[in-house]
Amino acid sequence: MTHVVVLGAGLGGIPMALEMRNLLRKDERITVVSNSDSFQFVPSNPWVAVKWRSRDDIVVPLAPMFKKRKIDFNPIGAKQVHPDKNRIELADGSFLDYDYLIVATGPDLAFDEIEGFGPDAHTRSICHVDHAVLASEEWEKFCADPGPIVVGAVQGASCFGPAYEFAMIMDTDLRRRKIRDKVPMTYVTPEPYIGHLGLGGVGDTKGLLESAFREHTIKWIVNAKVAKFEAGKVFVDEVNEDGSDKASHELDSRFTMMLPAFRGVKALWGKDGKPLPGLTNPRGFVTVDKTQRNAKYGNVFSVGVCIAIPPYEKTPVPVGVPKTGYMIESMVTATANNVRALIDGKEPHEEASWNAICLADFGDSGVAFVAMPQIPPRNVNWSSHGKWVHLAKIAFEKYFLRKVRKGIGEPIYERYVLKLLGIDRVRDKPTQPTPPKSGVAA
Repeated sequence: MTHVVVLGAGLGGIPMALEMRNLLRKDERITVVSNSDSFQFVPSNPWVAVKWRSRDDIVVPLAPMFKKRKIDFNPIGAKQVHPDKNRIELADGSFLDYDYLIVATGPDLAFDEIEGFGPDAHTRSICHVDHAVLASEEWEKFCADPGPIVVGAVQGASCFGPAYEFAMIMDTDLRRRKIRDKVPMTYVTPEPYIGHLGLGGVGDTKGLLESAFREHTIKWIVNAKVAKFEAGKVFVDEVNEDGSDKASHELDSRFTMMLPAFRGVKALWGKDGKPLPGLTNPRGFVTVDKTQRNAKYGNVFSVGVCIAIPPYEKTPVPVGVPKTGYMIESMVTATANNVRALIDGKEPHEEASWNAICLADFGDSGVAFVAMPQIPPRNVNWSSHGKWVHLAKIAFEKYFLRKVRKGIGEPIYERYVLKLLGIDRVRDKPTQPTPPKSGVAA
């Protein structure tokens, strides 16, 4: 009996398990391994941090849904992946064998790489719902005695959207409380310019985000490397375009939220603390080909934030490439079809489109962009803004949480609507021009 294991139960792991279940036969088994018994809708964490949402609003228990869909669920968590033995060592010391492994763990948060960084030290975080709950408690204390805010991302970060969102959401909440005039705000980022996003920008994200920051009196420092965090202080080194030192900044801050760099989770590293040769790159991200398949271990696939993608371009301060929601779902669809092909004795051939649809909420408005594919050069490169983005983000939150609660992968109406918009999960083969008839000039 074929056994497929999905490692991870987040924004990539749950759709992966549901789509894979749809393609597996009744006598073929699927197991999800996670270090949590619930799903959290990470895009809503900025709202949790300002108490626009509670933890219960965005967390879904998983066992009932997986049982309904006939998916085995193990919330013990993985201690070590052993791809050479086709097994996973679980956190309780037991082992789980597999025929095919799909890694969808998400990232490890590298707070330890900078002194004083993280929710256990001098900064707040919106990367996990528990971090966001802690941030919400600190937010209330801050609002009772407001002062300077520093927000943004540190060097090596790859997920910039939530930082932009949180800056604007804090701005909106402060205006509603009528204390925005008491809060100087500075955005600190390794990006070479505002709106770069690790992608060289999408449409006019540079113009849109710079304009929003100017309108809302948010100062910024780009090409920034954070040296350390202290209580009430952020130490930042700013560099020139050639990487040479430009200026050092000692920023006062009563509330600091900076997004960290990512790396692969500990289960993907060897027991010696080094990357597993052939499985991951030096940061612990799984290396995959165009079919989401690992080159060394042909029965291992990976989707989501945990895959290795090289930087789009060289920048004065290192920035990574984000792996956004729809981009991840395109990886999921391609992977499910490719694993099915292998089970049937065929070679995998489907490639994820890596198209991206992003909604960045600003509290009462927002910025949206469509990048097809996400990494340039693109067939579609579009961005826009307005109140409709805020409303669309709310609708998407409710829609996605409903899909998780019901155990629905990709509803057919979702597929057809996106198809009508020309947005596909799987990359189409290039169309060939029709050859001219004999005697007709090309």
